[in-house]
Amino acid sequence: MILTLTVNPAIDRSVSADRLVFEDRAYILDTSEGPGGRGINASLVIHSFGGKTLAIATAGGTAGECLMEFMLDKGFPVQWVPISNNIRTNLTITDQHGLTVKLNEMGPQVTAEECAQIAAAVRKRLPKVKWLMLCGSLAPGMPNDFYAGLVEDARNAGVQTLLDTDGEALREGLEANPTVVTPNQQEAERLLNRVLLTRSHYIDAVERIQQMGAQQVLLSLGSRGALGMMGERIWESVPPRIDAVCPIGAGDAMAAAFVWARHKNKEFWESLRWGVAAGTASARLPGVVFASLDETKQIYKKVEVRPIR
Repeated sequence: MILTLTVNPAIDRSVSADRLVFEDRAYILDTSEGPGGRGINASLVIHSFGGKTLAIATAGGTAGECLMEFMLDKGFPVQWVPISNNIRTNLTITDQHGLTVKLNEMGPQVTAEECAQIAAAVRKRLPKVKWLMLCGSLAPGMPNDFYAGLVEDARNAGVQTLLDTDGEALREGLEANPTVVTPNQQEAERLLNRVLLTRSHYIDAVERIQQMGAQQVLLSLGSRGALGMMGERIWESVPPRIDAVCPIGAGDAMAAAFVWARHKNKEFWESLRWGVAAGTASARLPGVVFASLDETKQIYKKVEVRPIR
């Protein structure tokens, strides 16, 4: 089983507009709401691919009740850890030209006791899983080393870990030596405190991130694909050109498909290819929606993977 953790979930509100412009009128064409959070998204993808997954997530307030209702028919189990404060609502606005604006709330204040309950829920499940995916931002009040502690717990239990977060949570999580980290370009730039502009910059970035503690690194580059590093080997994965409708959530799909493939004992480079295919296929869909396995397979055939060294 693949276990995912979402400590800062959300209600994702998606708005489709005719255009995104400054100082002029635009019209809303469609609106929708659904469950949000990187770990929840990862479980949605893994389940749709036929994988076995369990999601652990927090829920509080009326928005938390809505989130639990949204998840009732998703087809995989969710363990809810109750918190006292209302979970957040995030807003995604896309237009017919492929422009996207993502506005996220910070999330609820989480107490030390609630942090302990979340960690205990994860530790209880570790004996029965092979992968633990730690996904998304930490909620306000959570210590920056929260993920690092769970990485250590997972390693002691013989469980592989994927860390998909940002900022100090990523920096401190790296010190615990996770199996794989999956920063996008902006997250890597913040982590390394430098701008990444060229291919040589990307190669240097994955090397430096690995040196910071990750066993494997996936650097997501959006429409340009991704770089992956394992040991001394670096691979470049390049997707076909597509008309991207909404790229939000593509990184979640990439991380989920990568772990799904690794869980099926596929090689690192092949898993990287699956990840890029899933992210690319999802970016073609409107709103925060994830491609099915069949849709991903169509893109997978066109994704190139080549060793850099």
